[in-house]
Amino acid sequence: MTTTSPQIGLAKVNGIELAYQIHGEGKPLILVHGGYGSAEMFGPNVAALAAGRRVIGVDLQSHGRTPAADRPMRFETMADDIAALIRHFDYEQADVMGFSVGGGVALRTAIQHPQLVRRLVIVSAPFRRNGWHAEMVAGFDQMGPEMAEFMKQTPLYQTYAKIAPRVEDWPILVTQLTTMVKIDYDWAAEVRALTMPVLIVAGDADGLPPSHAVEFFELLGGGKRDAVWDRSGMTKHRLAILPGLTHYDINVAPALAATVAAFLDED
Repeated sequence: MTTTSPQIGLAKVNGIELAYQIHGEGKPLILVHGGYGSAEMFGPNVAALAAGRRVIGVDLQSHGRTPAADRPMRFETMADDIAALIRHFDYEQADVMGFSVGGGVALRTAIQHPQLVRRLVIVSAPFRRNGWHAEMVAGFDQMGPEMAEFMKQTPLYQTYAKIAPRVEDWPILVTQLTTMVKIDYDWAAEVRALTMPVLIVAGDADGLPPSHAVEFFELLGGGKRDAVWDRSGMTKHRLAILPGLTHYDINVAPALAATVAAFLDED
């Protein structure tokens, strides 16, 4: 695992500044965190993944070390930011991995900029809004700017307060994110058209049911037939349902890094 301090910087992309931190050396992996988080959201998995590759942890629009941006927050525009960041580093391609909200951003990056994504990893994120459990969707519908003060009691805010360039911009992040998660979407048709290898990961007690992860996998052509003894019946896509994990701990579970590293290292 890496022991040196990460390289931290700001990249100018699409009219905003995007904070990033770099760990390790090797093939690039863009790591995209969940809502209200930052690259730190992956905990020890950052170092675990960086043991064999160059991990670039990004802080999305208005999140973490990224200055608050005066523009609507959308999966599509943040995906364009990730693509611009890949180009900023002059990479022809990079692996992209996203968790939760970051999974939606990673998926949109692959849909909108397929030529830039070598392999795609989607962790605990659906391809359509109602893929979440019903109580999750109901929670999104009830969220609003007024949550900013209440959420100051959470670890998410405590991390934000330590690293944000302007801690007083917390209500901007909450307003932008709670607005975005109310927007309906269904990207099934675009998922079917993806050509790069995709790994779908979910916990067996996640915010989305395992059946949705299976449906996601099937959209890519996975799980349609027996692999046959020589594995000729397999697709290049993978599905992992990790046991005993929830939406609130899968991001830091050692099993996640082990599963992802094995997929990224496949020939």
